[in-house]
Amino acid sequence: MERILVVGVTGAGKSTLARALAGRLDLTYHEMDALHFTGPDWATNETFAEDVSRLTAGSRWIVDSLGYPEVRDLLWDRADTVVWLDYPKRAIMPRVLRRSLRRTVTRERIFGGNRETWRGWLSREHPVWWAWSQHAPRRAEIHRRASDPRFAPLAVHRFGHPDETAAWLAAL
Repeated sequence: MERILVVGVTGAGKSTLARALAGRLDLTYHEMDALHFTGPDWATNETFAEDVSRLTAGSRWIVDSLGYPEVRDLLWDRADTVVWLDYPKRAIMPRVLRRSLRRTVTRERIFGGNRETWRGWLSREHPVWWAWSQHAPRRAEIHRRASDPRFAPLAVHRFGHPDETAAWLAAL
């Protein structure tokens, strides 16, 4: 496990697990959302694909994302391990609701200095709505990739509950 993708739907705990694994395995951690969103009003990084290619050309890294479409194949081709947080909606939704509520109330700055806002809750792009609507499509995409012969060399660790993930992490 030297080039790891931590995948799952919004709110599964990808970033939290990736940080923990990075510390435990002495890997360089790359947060995809922070690389993608680089400025006010959710401005995106114009050199995102090139940056991700450069970062993942190294021999030891961890990324907390299925991958944005423009880098998804690159990430899956370069990884040696996928850790899939395949949690049900009943586990995901309370997490993403708490996180978004906290970020909104405290006006916490996130990627590119942006903030979640009360108005943002009305958008289909808001993390809560995104987690709800994209749960099944994301699971299907990850399952398709994990089953694809092209990615057969990848070691896939699939966890259906946070307790399973915690036990696996503790055993490392």
